[in-house]
Amino acid sequence: MSKGRDRRGRGLRGPLAWPPVPVMVSRRDRFDDLVLDAAETVEERLGHPLGAELAVEEVPPSDPAPWEHGVPLGRLFPAERGLPARLVVYRRPVEQRAHDEADLAAIIYEVVAEQVARMLGRDPDDLA
Repeated sequence: MSKGRDRRGRGLRGPLAWPPVPVMVSRRDRFDDLVLDAAETVEERLGHPLGAELAVEEVPPSDPAPWEHGVPLGRLFPAERGLPARLVVYRRPVEQRAHDEADLAAIIYEVVAEQVARMLGRDPDDLA
């Protein structure tokens, strides 16, 4: 009986991902990377850091803001009491609207740019 197997010959048989196969990246991790890419692009267009924390949540809370109609894709929480502003992108609603990876990246960029423009009091088209 080899080490790592139980008495019936079952148990671990080998590594989960073989060396020639790339380790998979979860959809959640890929979404987070796309949000960071969008934020970096907005920072480059602005010429300075965003000055806001980024967050990704699965779904929006059940209490929409008075100006929100339908399901929000993102939300900006303004800075208060020494805490920086917080920009949240909601993963599930954004993913449901995207048809492919390129579409997903474009929607995420639009959400981030719109929220940053609102935070700075600028027109969202200036960042597009």
